[in-house]
Amino acid sequence: MGNAAARTAVGPMVIVAVDQYEEVPLVRDKLAYRLLPAGVKLMASVSRIPLVRRWMINATEKQAPGLWASMLCRKRYIDDQLRDAVKSGVEAVVILGAGLDTRAYRLPWLNGLPVYEVDLPENISRKRAVLQRLYGKIPDHVTLVPIDFETEDLQEVLTAHGHRADTKTVFVWEAVTQYLTEGAARRTFDYLSTAAIGSRLMFTYVRKDFLDGASLFGGEAMYREYVVKRRLWRFGMEPDQVAGFLSEYGWCLADHIGPREFADRYLKRRGRDLTASEVERSVCAEKA
Repeated sequence: MGNAAARTAVGPMVIVAVDQYEEVPLVRDKLAYRLLPAGVKLMASVSRIPLVRRWMINATEKQAPGLWASMLCRKRYIDDQLRDAVKSGVEAVVILGAGLDTRAYRLPWLNGLPVYEVDLPENISRKRAVLQRLYGKIPDHVTLVPIDFETEDLQEVLTAHGHRADTKTVFVWEAVTQYLTEGAARRTFDYLSTAAIGSRLMFTYVRKDFLDGASLFGGEAMYREYVVKRRLWRFGMEPDQVAGFLSEYGWCLADHIGPREFADRYLKRRGRDLTASEVERSVCAEKA
C-alpha cells in the first residue's frame, strides 16, 4: 500500500508543469517540470501546444471531472495560506507527505525558515536524488524526513531530525489523508494536538460520502479506480463535521473551501474555463 501511494506523487506535478504553458498559470512553478521523471517530461513538454494541452485536460476531466482544477487550486490556496502564516510569525514549516512538492524551493517567503519535508522513504529517496541533481546538495534550510505514517511515531521522527515541539509551526498536509487508515490519520492529529499555540495547519481531505459510494459527484471512474479497485483511498471526512473533528485536537477551523470558493478566488479571475471537484476540499486551521 505504501509503495502504491508513493507512486501517486508524480501526477499532481505533471498538472502543475503543464499549467506553466497557460497565459496565466494558477501556480507559478518553473521547477515542476524539472522534478518529473524522464519519461514523463516528454508528455509535459508537448503540452506547450494548445491543442495537445486541451486534449490532456479533457482526457483527465473525462476520467475525473474537476480533478485538473482541484489540484491546481488547492496548491494555490495552500501557497496563499503559507504566505499569511509566515506574516503571522510562524518559525518553521512541516510538509507532511511532501512528494515532489516544490514550495520549499520556489516560494521566497520560505527562504529564511527551516522546512521539514516528511514522506514515505521511497519518495524521500527520489526527492533527494532530484535535489542533488538540481542544486548539488540539499538546500541548507530543508531537512528531508523519511517515515512510514502507518507504523512510525511522527513526533519521534521529527524530533530526531531537529524539529522542536515548542516551535510555532505551519503544517501542510496536502492530498495525504485519504491514503491513510482512520487510525493513522488520528495518530497524526494526536501529534498535531501538541503543536505550539499560534501554529497553522493546511490540509485536504476526500469526502466520506464519496468513499462510502453515497455521493459520487460525477467521479464514478475515480471511485472505481481509487476506492474499489486499488483500495488506495480509505479515510474521509464529512464537511459539516470538520470543525468538531478539529476541536477534538485543539484546533480552530479558520477556512474551509471547495469548488465554489476555488471558482470565485482563482478560476473566474483568470478566465479559466475549469470547474473544481466537490470530492476533495481544503481546510486551514489555527492552534488555539
